[in-house]
Amino acid sequence: MRPSCRHNDFLRIASQVTDDKIELGNANFESHKLKIQGRSDYVIRVLTTPLEVNALLWNGLLEKQQNPNPFMRHEYLCAMHDSGSAAPVTGWTPRFITMWQGDALAAACALYIKTHSYGEYVFDWAWANAYQQHGIDYYPKAIIAAPFTPVPGPRLLARNPAEREALLQAAVAWCQQEKLSSLHVLFGNDADIEASQAVQLMQRHTVQFHWCNSVPGYQNFDGFLDSLTQEKRKKIRQERRKVRDAGVRFRTLQGAQITAEDWDFFYACYERTYLEHGNAPYLTPAFFTQMKNAMAENWLLFIAEQDDQPIASSLIGISADKCAYGRYWGALKRVDCLHFEACFYQPLQWCIEQGFHRFEGGAQGEHKMARALMPVKTHSAHWLAHPAFADAIERFLMREGDGIKHYLESLGERTPFRQAFGESVDRHSE
Repeated sequence: MRPSCRHNDFLRIASQVTDDKIELGNANFESHKLKIQGRSDYVIRVLTTPLEVNALLWNGLLEKQQNPNPFMRHEYLCAMHDSGSAAPVTGWTPRFITMWQGDALAAACALYIKTHSYGEYVFDWAWANAYQQHGIDYYPKAIIAAPFTPVPGPRLLARNPAEREALLQAAVAWCQQEKLSSLHVLFGNDADIEASQAVQLMQRHTVQFHWCNSVPGYQNFDGFLDSLTQEKRKKIRQERRKVRDAGVRFRTLQGAQITAEDWDFFYACYERTYLEHGNAPYLTPAFFTQMKNAMAENWLLFIAEQDDQPIASSLIGISADKCAYGRYWGALKRVDCLHFEACFYQPLQWCIEQGFHRFEGGAQGEHKMARALMPVKTHSAHWLAHPAFADAIERFLMREGDGIKHYLESLGERTPFRQAFGESVDRHSE
């Protein structure tokens, strides 16, 4: 068995990229022309803030996409900008590419000019290092993404595949015009990947861990545990018991049930976790205030209490199509296994009770497999202006892709689920 690929090991990646002996030279580009099904009545407008985009038009276009989620909604992107979380002062300069046919918004994407690679969760620090080693600027670059949100979903919003491809062509052409080093489409869905392949962007894959409900759904949490091997069942029950024995109980709040006081407590937990790791939090209090005011229905909050005092919380995103997304957590007091209970077991139990069909656990974390979150391949697409670097990174991505393939195969051999007609369930021994 080949070793698993640690695709965020940027030192290793840097050595592989630079080993390709990049030769510097002048870049010659073809001009990109907007041709959409033989029609020429399309207009491209580049907007400098999400506020310049009509919310109804943007959200209406989003709802037409494959598997839309809340993190590309107009309200979410505006909150990122207005709160100062993803704004020029933090190295996120918005340039929303919009494509119009008359008064109709045919296609659009949230593009950001970046002066760093923080908050993206697709690691290209090694590429930046390689550029620097050759005396070339990697920043500024451009990304098409939901800021600080590694949740797969639509990134290139469009009415049909032809308009989606044209939108991406326009984005690449604009990056060329602005002399940006590169463009990166992060955590796109299948339609985005098809468009990026048609426009000949380089493909890259990473791995996340998602939980899926059974079909039909599990009747309860014990029914879910019965699907796991005895070792995994026993471990989960032991971890939950430790939290209960510590006197910790949970309150579950959804949407308008989450008061301003609850949001403030959550932020205190969220901020503490970042500060304990020596970093300031990416998101400001104002961002969550806007979530309360504009998107309360998309949030689920678990508050852990001990001796009638709140000590920790986890915030889960939820969508109308019954998907849940693990987003943020924090604690003011340490309790053994509290993180697992707040971030996995409480949300999974809630998903089972509410008939949700998927819970996405966020970026990275093989430890999630022990909680039955299984590996899923996620996608990004990349265009680099410098042809020699593009060639070198394309070769690297082919090697990295082989590593990801073998990594997924290795993970697949470690399933936490018991065989359908194999091991019997003996709860008394657990």
